[in-house]
Amino acid sequence: MFERVLSFLRDLPAGSASHTSTDDPRIAASALLYHVMNADGVRQDVEWERFKAVLAQSYSIKGAELEALAAAGERADNEAIDLYAFTSVLKRHLDAEGRKAFIGLMWEIVYADGELHELEDNTVWRVAELIGVERHDRIEARRKAAAQAPGATGTSSDE
Repeated sequence: MFERVLSFLRDLPAGSASHTSTDDPRIAASALLYHVMNADGVRQDVEWERFKAVLAQSYSIKGAELEALAAAGERADNEAIDLYAFTSVLKRHLDAEGRKAFIGLMWEIVYADGELHELEDNTVWRVAELIGVERHDRIEARRKAAAQAPGATGTSSDE
């Protein structure tokens, strides 16, 4: 399933003069991933590296292009007043399976540091609700990400 969303994300159009950052699906995805990384107020190096690895893999980019997308996501998140501007873009551009897979990517970032903070959990929950991912799919994606992060701690009110 992740390969399907990664394939889809690679095919999304890059930003152009006709796209504002809030309309560019790549920047919307980057902004949401950046947002969940910082939800607990602490950005660890391992989270930053996972964030960049997800972007690099999703879009088959590296170097300056990767740095530019990461910076654009950070800038868009810092300028945003809510998550809707980003989630509405992804909801328009991703099918149901793609939206579920995106929530899986968010969980990968959350568990990059091996811990689940309640603010990270809440952020993923809000994004999932806004893009139309069902509760059971969100929980299953969390379980998969937690299983792939040895030593992960934390629980959620979902269980």
